[in-house]
Amino acid sequence: MGKINSKDKGARFERQLAGMFRDYGYTEARRTAQYCGNTGDASDVVGLPGIHVEAKHQEKMRLYDWMEQAKRDAAGTGDKPVVFHKKNHAEVLVTMRFDDFMELYREWKAGEDDGGTEDVFSEDCG
Repeated sequence: MGKINSKDKGARFERQLAGMFRDYGYTEARRTAQYCGNTGDASDVVGLPGIHVEAKHQEKMRLYDWMEQAKRDAAGTGDKPVVFHKKNHAEVLVTMRFDDFMELYREWKAGEDDGGTEDVFSEDCG
């Protein structure tokens, strides 16, 4: 069996991720067309408002490098840098900065206390 092209593997994961977002109701989610890294949007996948998506499908984890890339690419946009990552035959994991997580959690909790949200932290769509 031949070696898998890493760019093809990454593009496949980005399409998979966009599909997962659509499964959760974010119908505008799509992979960006990244020609020479100059698309006007540095996010790998768009359609998740307020989130800069850095998608990585690699066996060797370089999480801090990936987060630095996400932070650089999200700078000045107001979006939270988030790394969606997986390795072969594994589930997708999500990594974000602690302060960003706490801000999102606090907002979700405030909505729950007001009766305005469902229990999304115990829900499983996939």
